[in-house]
Amino acid sequence: MPYLELGSVDLWYEDNGGGGVPVVFLHAFTGNTEGWAYQLPAFTNAGYRNVTYDRRGWGQSRDTAAEARTTYAVDDLHALVEHLGLTSFHLVSTAGGGYVGLDYAVTHPERLRSLVVACSGGPLQKDAEYMALLSPYGRIPDFQSLPAWFREIGPTYRVANPAGVERWIEIEEASKQETAHQEQMRNDFTLKLLETIAVPTLMLAADADLYAAPPRMRAMANRIADCEFALVPEAGHAAYWEQPEAWNRLVLDFICQH
Repeated sequence: MPYLELGSVDLWYEDNGGGGVPVVFLHAFTGNTEGWAYQLPAFTNAGYRNVTYDRRGWGQSRDTAAEARTTYAVDDLHALVEHLGLTSFHLVSTAGGGYVGLDYAVTHPERLRSLVVACSGGPLQKDAEYMALLSPYGRIPDFQSLPAWFREIGPTYRVANPAGVERWIEIEEASKQETAHQEQMRNDFTLKLLETIAVPTLMLAADADLYAAPPRMRAMANRIADCEFALVPEAGHAAYWEQPEAWNRLVLDFICQH
C-alpha cells in the first residue's frame, strides 16, 4: 500500500476501499498495522471500509525530519483522513492508540460517527484526581522492566496460546523505531476535559489488564455524556488480540448503532 508524505513523516497506510462506512484503527504503543489481523476480516465481512496505518515512530512509517520537532498525532491522523476523503467515520483505538483517539475526539469531533477506546488509561497523567485511582497495589514494582508480553498479555492467553504470544512478540519487535521522533498529544487531558466529548463513545476494558484496570476506564466513561462501558473477560491489555471474537462483537455491535 502507499505512503502519505507529510513533510516530516511518510505514513504507511492500508485501505481496503469500497463503499462501506469507514473505520479507522489506531494501534497500540506495542504494535502496528499487522496487529489488527483478527479485526480486519470481521469488519470487512460486516461491510465496513477499513483503514489502518503505522503511526509516526512505528512500523513502516518513515520519519523524514532532519531534527527533532514537536508533532501531534491528531495532525497526522487528520491529514490521512483528508487525503482519503473521509468526512464521517468510526475511530477504533486500543491502548496507546486510545490517547490519539481521545485527542481526536476533542480536536475534530465533527468527523466522528463514534469513538471506541479499548484498554487505555488515556493521557490523563497530569490529572491528580484521576492519578489518585492508581492504588499502590495496582502495579508490580519495576513493572516497566518486565517483558512487554508479560505486561500486556493476560495469563489465560499466555498459557493457552503460546504460538499467539510468539506472533504478538514478532509484531511488537517489528514495530519499534528507537530513533524516531514520536508523536505528541495536542490537548492537556483531565477528567474535566472528557466532559466536553460529545461523540458516542465505547470504553472497552479487560478484566486482567495490568495497565488500564476497569475502575480507571469506568472513571473516564463516567465523565463522557454519551458513553457505554463494556468488559472483555479473561483478557489483558492486548484484549483485541487475546479475545478477538468477543472484542469484535462488542465493537461491531456498538458502531452499527451509529
